[in-house]
Amino acid sequence: MTGGLLVLPVAGPLLLSGLLALVHHLRPHTTRLDRVVGPAAAGGVLVFAGFLLAATSDGSVPVLQLGGWQPGIAIVFAADTFSAVMLAVTSLLVLVSLPFAAALGEDEDPAFVPLVLVLMAGVSGAVLTADLFNLFVFIEVMLVPSYLLFAAGGGAERLASARLYVSISLMASTILLAGVGLVYGAAGTVNLGELAGAGAQSPAVGLAAAVVLLALCVKSAVVPLHGWLPQTYSRTGPAVAALFSGLLTKVGVYAVIRLYSVVYEGAPRYLWVVMAAALLTMVIGVLGAVGEHAMRPVLTFHMVSQIGYVFVGLALSTAAGLSATVFFLVQYVLVKTALLMCAGVVEHHYGTGDLDRLGGLARREPLLAGTFAVAALTLAGIPPLSGFVAKLGLASAAASAGQHLAVALVVGVSLLTLLSMVKLWNGVFWEPPAEEQGAVEQGVDGGAPAAVTSVLGSRVRPLVLAPPVFLAAAAVVLGLWAEPLLSISTAAGAGLADPSAWVAAVTGR
Repeated sequence: MTGGLLVLPVAGPLLLSGLLALVHHLRPHTTRLDRVVGPAAAGGVLVFAGFLLAATSDGSVPVLQLGGWQPGIAIVFAADTFSAVMLAVTSLLVLVSLPFAAALGEDEDPAFVPLVLVLMAGVSGAVLTADLFNLFVFIEVMLVPSYLLFAAGGGAERLASARLYVSISLMASTILLAGVGLVYGAAGTVNLGELAGAGAQSPAVGLAAAVVLLALCVKSAVVPLHGWLPQTYSRTGPAVAALFSGLLTKVGVYAVIRLYSVVYEGAPRYLWVVMAAALLTMVIGVLGAVGEHAMRPVLTFHMVSQIGYVFVGLALSTAAGLSATVFFLVQYVLVKTALLMCAGVVEHHYGTGDLDRLGGLARREPLLAGTFAVAALTLAGIPPLSGFVAKLGLASAAASAGQHLAVALVVGVSLLTLLSMVKLWNGVFWEPPAEEQGAVEQGVDGGAPAAVTSVLGSRVRPLVLAPPVFLAAAAVVLGLWAEPLLSISTAAGAGLADPSAWVAAVTGR
């Protein structure tokens, strides 16, 4: 595959977004074309990512010097196995999320699919760029449509959350741009290839790059910069929350991993800071989840906790640790999206996600209950599901590096994750509704809560459940047949542990 094609995952969705916007201008209030073009665009990027994975499997790094300028001046796109994996998983997420949004009716706004395509273009550019300033640009391309998607169709509570989300995003973007300026002032370049190792060798560049990493940690919701995420993602639309969960924070995580592996070259003297942040994020995130009493707040706190797991592998900065991080990141994106989709289905169909207003849905919705159970057990790391393979890899890498506290917390936080998943299962699916249970205790005939009785005559359509069922099934497959993803993750981890091939390709040396 030639590097000249690397612009396609960015240019293609942007072009299609513009064409859809033009169609909506000429023929307002039609979504039929959107429901074809949106998934087709995501599917096209997914196919491209598959070819990119094959092209980079031998260590090759396709590069595009956009505009024909010399290295160091041109806008550089570069792809290795890690960026190809991220491109594949994010495009798959968009491909699955668009039909889910259509099933819930969230895509009825004519701007919905065009905005999602712009968001996908921004994500694709962020994982392919090899330039700090263009990383900032593509993150902004990704964030601008997210502001509109977040607040669309919401009441006062959603708009209040949208204000918080926008405020935090703008603050982080300001810090990011300032950090990019500081890096340029200290090093005279923002090309990541030219910056290889500079963070470890030059205190000035290291401090400037740390400002960039700080901004990216805000976007990744790393403790103690995490408070905005549970307060925002739990209050937007169900399909939008599922989409954001696998795209926005994960781009921040990707960028942190890429920058640390290239700019600092995994410098050991800073790894204690990364490890401390990772362990605190794991623990505080899961404790926040245990204390919540509604589906999406629990799951959004788990987003914070699982980001801590991702950073454990980065804190090790060994080939084994980084390989485990890549595997964990892939399966986590799929599983967390499945769980948020299940929560969204419950909220959409039964009118609430509060545990004290739900109950007994396993009898009414066996497919929904089974899907949630598989995804929840995967998140907790129960064998033989993919979450177990991922956490076993992280624990093994930490043990090999002598990080015994990390091993203990990987296991302990998994147990607390299981506890909170059992709480959700009991409150939503297993135990009878609170009103019904109270009536039985009093010896009178009772009924389900108002949220349930309002739709007692209908059940969730299988079409609505197809996306989360697919993602939960993928978790099973990646656990029982983990070798292909393990092989890809090993190649990606080796490239991150020794980025010399990526740096040489980017700089043209």
